[in-house]
Amino acid sequence: MKMVNLKIDGVKVSVPENTTILQASIVAGIHIPTLCFLKDVNQIGACRICVVEVKGLKSLVASCVYPVSEGMEVYTNTQFIRDSRKITLELILSTHDKKCLSCIRNGNCELQKLCSDFGIDDENRFKGEKIRFIKDESAIHLVRDNNKCVLCRRCVAACKKQNVGVINVNERGFDTKVGCAFEKDLSDRSCVSCGQCIASCPTGALSEKDSCDEVMKAIYNENKYVIVNTAPSIRATLGECFGMPIGTNVKGKMVAALRRIGFDKVFDTDFGADLTIMEEAYEFLDRFQNNGKLPMITSCSPGWVKYCEYNYPDLIPNLSTCKSPQQMTGAIIKTWYAQKFNISVKDIVVVSVMPCTAKKFEITRENQAASGFPDTDISITTRELARLIKCANIDFELLQDEEFDSILGDSTGAGVIFGVTGGVMEAALRTLEEALEGKPIDRVDYTEVRGNKGVKEAVYNISGKNISVAVVNGLENVPEILDEIRSGESKYSFIEVMCCPGGCINGGGQPIHNSYTRQINDIIGKRMKAIYSEDKNLPLRKAHENQAIKMIYDEFLDNPGSEKAHEVLHTNYTKRNKF
Repeated sequence: MKMVNLKIDGVKVSVPENTTILQASIVAGIHIPTLCFLKDVNQIGACRICVVEVKGLKSLVASCVYPVSEGMEVYTNTQFIRDSRKITLELILSTHDKKCLSCIRNGNCELQKLCSDFGIDDENRFKGEKIRFIKDESAIHLVRDNNKCVLCRRCVAACKKQNVGVINVNERGFDTKVGCAFEKDLSDRSCVSCGQCIASCPTGALSEKDSCDEVMKAIYNENKYVIVNTAPSIRATLGECFGMPIGTNVKGKMVAALRRIGFDKVFDTDFGADLTIMEEAYEFLDRFQNNGKLPMITSCSPGWVKYCEYNYPDLIPNLSTCKSPQQMTGAIIKTWYAQKFNISVKDIVVVSVMPCTAKKFEITRENQAASGFPDTDISITTRELARLIKCANIDFELLQDEEFDSILGDSTGAGVIFGVTGGVMEAALRTLEEALEGKPIDRVDYTEVRGNKGVKEAVYNISGKNISVAVVNGLENVPEILDEIRSGESKYSFIEVMCCPGGCINGGGQPIHNSYTRQINDIIGKRMKAIYSEDKNLPLRKAHENQAIKMIYDEFLDNPGSEKAHEVLHTNYTKRNKF
């Protein structure tokens, strides 16, 4: 690999050719501010915040797209550069809705931080006409407020990266805005509700539909029995909302905080993940052994399921009929648990804490009400939980660790790893191998399906039969695999698809980090490490070893795949018209 030598603010740097000045600055330990840039998502040089001087050039260049060259001398913090950045920020702010105190991103807004760094207030010198935009609140999971948009196009790039592409830049010049084609509402387009646009937005222009007030209203109602359950990935990300290092496992503090907020029971969605594996693994076995529809594709990622319904409706029969862990947990709470502890179903409110804005859509799907009432009543994101904790004046870091409530708080390592890409497949394999072999198996780790690669493949010989599997990491990699199925060329028997890159640990409802933090940290890798570390240290790591799962099958569900199990834990899907 050819290396290029240059100087940045006098610091000698050697980087591979085709490296941008911005990338080289990271190697030099120099921070160049950015706004429209987002690593692996958006590199267009449009905002002009990252401009730098290059010796010998008469004009400033955008460091995020300008490549290095041998002997180049770069300056990143001259008075000329600072003045240019300040004027750009003042112009952006001149049309911006400056209601920062009430903004959901107050304190975590990249524009706000830049204005603070450059000493800019809302009484800037550029005043003129402003366009007032109407909020788009049509989608069940998201609010778009273009009055706070800075036209960085990061959301547009994120949506395209997900192979969805339902938003773009409309109009031109002063009238430019982000929206859907023909100015349609987002709810009228084939959005899959993944929320990656929200996670990419540097300001408060995009946010999830907030359900915090709805949660607290239920808790304050003395006639309601409010139960919360938290997804596997939340323990590895929630701490980041309180300034803790990326990838810190805060499971115990999270449980303690939820009790102090006022929930009647605190359960673990990992239990629902174990239950999902029991149903999914045996569903696969039935298909595999009885000439059923293969390859079978996982169904626990609602963004992926919705994408399939829009784009590959002919492959709906390949989807597992299993509900997601969120919905299975809610279904069991409102059926078996309600009956066992003599609680009226109509008085139970199930709240789930999810990494995913698509979960807000999922709870409204048809055939998600095993008890006659919705399996899950309210789904909130990691960010919403953090807001609830802060509003309750809880000092999160000082909390002592507490344990989930049993029985539906009991889980195994198989449930934990649902939070990462490849985790569902690995959890299933742990149970599949023992079921096919008919005896305990020492192997627990299926490392071939781990990691953040776009598509991971493996073949396992189990009981003399080859099972070929694939793990698809993010919707951008879906066509490669699904087009093979359509053409009849697929070699796989079992496929896991995760909507978001990295899986649930990188869901659209997770803590939002600024562009610079995303440049210098392997956020997905650190969160993955926390998940696999917990799995490794748990005494039980296979779903079928969960004693609570065994008890529920004995008392209520009979066997995996039984008529009762299908009634409570399985669902169906529908073709959606793509717009």
